[in-house]
Amino acid sequence: KKRPRQPFNPDTGQRRPPPPRGEGRGGGFPGQPISDPGAQRMSHWIIAPVVLPAVAAALMVLALRGTLALQRVLGLAAILGLNAIALALLHTATTQGPEAYFLGDWPAPFGIVLVLDRLSALMVALLAALALPVALYAIGSGWDAKGAHFHPLLMFLLMGIGGAFLTGDAFNLFVFFEVLLIASYGLMIHGGGEARTRAGLHYVAFNLLGSALFLFALGLLYATTGTLNMADLAVKLPDLPEGDAALLRTAAVMLFLVFAIKGALVPLHFWLPSTYANAPGVTAALFAIMTKVGAYATLRFASLVFPPDLPATGLILPTFLLPAALLTLGLGAIGTLGAATLPRLAAFAGIASMGTVFLALAQMSPVANAAALFYLVHSTLATALIFLVADLLSRRRAHLSLDAAASVAQPGPTGALYFAAAVALAGLPPLSGFPGKLMILDAWRDQAAVIWPAVLVSSFLMLLGLSRAGSLLFWKPGPAPAPAAPHEPLALAAAFALLAALAALTVFAGPVTGWLMTTADALSDPTAYIAANRLGAAP
Repeated sequence: KKRPRQPFNPDTGQRRPPPPRGEGRGGGFPGQPISDPGAQRMSHWIIAPVVLPAVAAALMVLALRGTLALQRVLGLAAILGLNAIALALLHTATTQGPEAYFLGDWPAPFGIVLVLDRLSALMVALLAALALPVALYAIGSGWDAKGAHFHPLLMFLLMGIGGAFLTGDAFNLFVFFEVLLIASYGLMIHGGGEARTRAGLHYVAFNLLGSALFLFALGLLYATTGTLNMADLAVKLPDLPEGDAALLRTAAVMLFLVFAIKGALVPLHFWLPSTYANAPGVTAALFAIMTKVGAYATLRFASLVFPPDLPATGLILPTFLLPAALLTLGLGAIGTLGAATLPRLAAFAGIASMGTVFLALAQMSPVANAAALFYLVHSTLATALIFLVADLLSRRRAHLSLDAAASVAQPGPTGALYFAAAVALAGLPPLSGFPGKLMILDAWRDQAAVIWPAVLVSSFLMLLGLSRAGSLLFWKPGPAPAPAAPHEPLALAAAFALLAALAALTVFAGPVTGWLMTTADALSDPTAYIAANRLGAAP
């Protein structure tokens, strides 16, 4: 993925002169004039969600090391800026359509390309919206003071996740996966502890296995097609000779297995329960969007690179995704019944939510994709909320175990938050989980005999598990005295902000669903996404 000095001209035996400024963006090779004047539009703000947290992290490490107060100020300023940029990009993607940013002004397959479309803009906006209450909670609860480099690691994690959402290149998706893996490991063991370190090692080992599989898949794709640009792959794969179909299927299976690991699909979910249950509550809340990277990558590749109508790979995703999603949904629901601690219950609830998202993605239709995106947004906010509530309760209770008799200090605000989080996770009205599951059920009405009982029974099991935990936490009296409740209004405000976001998603479910339907329609016809990369002018 290095930029060549100058392209070689086979006719003259010499290298072509470097392209004038403004050329190369829109041609297949550097130096080609732009065939369409409209292709010159390229906003530098597209790279801002990657550069902004990276620069903030570097400043924290180099200039603000050991100065927690200044790191907090810079971190909050960077996240507020990221929110403003994300909203602007969301508006741009909605009104102007897909747009590509060519680093160094070199098009595919030579250059690194970031692509802004409605899907990537939505995910970046969701990342920024989640990062703000998480950062406020970390400051309000004092979690950021329990170890070194919390805020730089948070910035690097935002950089990795944002880059994964925006990249238009499969290799750079791998690069951003590694960036977020390294940063998430640092956040995972933040604060120390034997159990946390052991869970962190398991988490890294399992994800490094996924990274190796990712590299093998990329090698096969590059050997077969000569490119790793996702829009370029979408153009070239339908024209591959039949002799390369086996290699293409192998690469597709490897990639979807990697995305299944990132998305915690059964049976590749082993890393998630212990990792999320032992991670600091504020870290686990931010990790709620990290599993969504796997769902995003699955949707992006399944709609662009390996669409259902591609003969070599069209049957791969429907074959394994639907049964894996049903197993994930069932395992997560059953896990909430037997969870011994509230963080572990929250981890299994997160697994069940990923099963629900992948269940919608398994149909690969515009209606189902819109339902999947709606539930993805909802489950990210709801899972983050339950992890923050679990952390709040652990600081107000003498024992972490649900079965241990212990009272909760000042249970009013935390009880209300827990009740709301339980309603959201179980998919009950009036919060956004209810319309989200209705949309998924409606998308699968042709196979209602199998899908509907699975969704409804899993929701009932989750309701039982969450009700059992709430009864043990707030209604069962215990002899152990409750610890004094810490004074943390900022942490409580951050948790209530997530609840307000869930309520807003419910109130504006109609307009949001309409916007998501347009997004899903654009995914089913990626012509505009491919055109933004200007691949048609390539010789």
